[in-house]
Amino acid sequence: MIHSNTDIVFLDCTLRDGGYYNDWDFSPALIQRYLNAVAAAGVNIVEMGFRFVRTAGFKGPCAFTTDDFLRSVNIPKNLDVAVMLNAGDLFLGKGVIETLEELFAVPAAESPVDIVRFACHAREFKATLPAADWLHERGYRVGFNIMQITDQTQEEIVALAAEAQQHPIEVLYFADSMGSMSPAQTSQIIGWIKDGWSGPVGVHTHDNMGLALSNTLAAIKAGATWVDSTVTGMGRGPGNARTEELALELAPAREGVVTELLDLVLQDFGPMKERHGWGTNPFYYLSGKYSIHPTYIQEMLADKRFNTSDMLSVLDHLRQSGGKKFNSSVLSDARTMGNGQHSSGTWKPEEMIAERPILILGNGSSVQKHQSEIERFIAKMKPVVLGLNVKDGIRSDLIDMRIACHPMRLLADADMHASNEKPLITPVALLRDSVREKLAAKPLLNYGLQSVPGQFEPRDTDCTIPARLVAAYALAVAVAGRASHIYMAGFDGFTSADPRNHEMRDLLALCLAGDDIPPVTSITSTHYSILPTHSVYGLTR
Repeated sequence: MIHSNTDIVFLDCTLRDGGYYNDWDFSPALIQRYLNAVAAAGVNIVEMGFRFVRTAGFKGPCAFTTDDFLRSVNIPKNLDVAVMLNAGDLFLGKGVIETLEELFAVPAAESPVDIVRFACHAREFKATLPAADWLHERGYRVGFNIMQITDQTQEEIVALAAEAQQHPIEVLYFADSMGSMSPAQTSQIIGWIKDGWSGPVGVHTHDNMGLALSNTLAAIKAGATWVDSTVTGMGRGPGNARTEELALELAPAREGVVTELLDLVLQDFGPMKERHGWGTNPFYYLSGKYSIHPTYIQEMLADKRFNTSDMLSVLDHLRQSGGKKFNSSVLSDARTMGNGQHSSGTWKPEEMIAERPILILGNGSSVQKHQSEIERFIAKMKPVVLGLNVKDGIRSDLIDMRIACHPMRLLADADMHASNEKPLITPVALLRDSVREKLAAKPLLNYGLQSVPGQFEPRDTDCTIPARLVAAYALAVAVAGRASHIYMAGFDGFTSADPRNHEMRDLLALCLAGDDIPPVTSITSTHYSILPTHSVYGLTR
């Protein structure tokens, strides 16, 4: 619990950051309940929305937050009013001052707006600073929020802070835009800012890794005096620090109470969260860990065409290629790669398997954990050993073939496949040209596939599988190859609450339901109850 925080400026930006989910179209009644609740909870400033320049497409009043709109709202007297501008909007053609003259036609004394905050990338920072001078001359208080600050070096951060020191900026904020920072990193950034800036420092945290509140509290301990949050964390992707939690942390130093705010959470924002689905999850956690823009996750979660494997493959590709800036074409490519195509093949699995057992090696940690015994199993049973994607787990010389079918995963793993001498089973017709070029010198076993939900039909040179999951593709190869027995290792599974567990369970149920399926046995522990399991230690006796 934090004590003695009467000097902390507490800003709530729910209507601004939460608007990404409802096009900034909050009802007047909800806005009023919200304002009353945050005022009672000790919030000092409400950021009522953006002042966007572009008007294309419908957006509600909190996207433009005009003075007329603000005058129509009964704002409690203990709340100051802020609006936010994207710094990039100042450079759309008219020039900085001309744009400001349109957006702020009257001085602060005649406007409901007290504070103007700029969301600013480092590359825009210096060119945006004259806006602070212009607004200050007209009586507005000004804050600058440096986005994606983890992209900057210590020297760059100090230099930006020193530039800000030369202008009438009230508070210098930074945003953990990718949600990738730890409390220690948050404290370190504040120290660097203070090396070039003597004014108040603020922090805006994201909850990708579940650290938004911890990072905010660490920022206060390190000297930040401005903090912000949103009700239930409402905000793009994984969301932000939650106002109700931050208010409870700050409450001992304030006269405000949180009862009305908690009622607002239960009655209004809780149901909205259920409907729209903001908040962290394993995918947002990975986006934070690898500094991938959270909009990729938000878009994929909203698009039912992306299954779990698709999402993980996209994240793996972005981890390697760089995903700090959102590019919708990446997701378009992922959706359309091989979509609906029937890739015919030329290779017959029967040529290499025919009546032999096959061992399919999954990516679970149990392979490495039981490596020695699995290698003894291979020496005794002499199965055809099939490795999914690029992970080893056992001695690579014991793996006969690799298998991969997901286009995004192949894109991410192409270099590793190219350096591996083992043949690769893959639907060649679905490979991107760049992947084919990298694999030009590699032996490819062209087994075709088509993805059709609810179908599993292995054939001599191609198959139909329910999703572009390499496990289904490998099972099709084993069945088409007339394996005498299918052994599986490393199919550990996930916790019962993890959606990947349900997806794989349903896939296995479909794939193992046919009449021509040989015996299937997992030789390592698995959460998939549908898989018959016999310990590898018993099978090597």
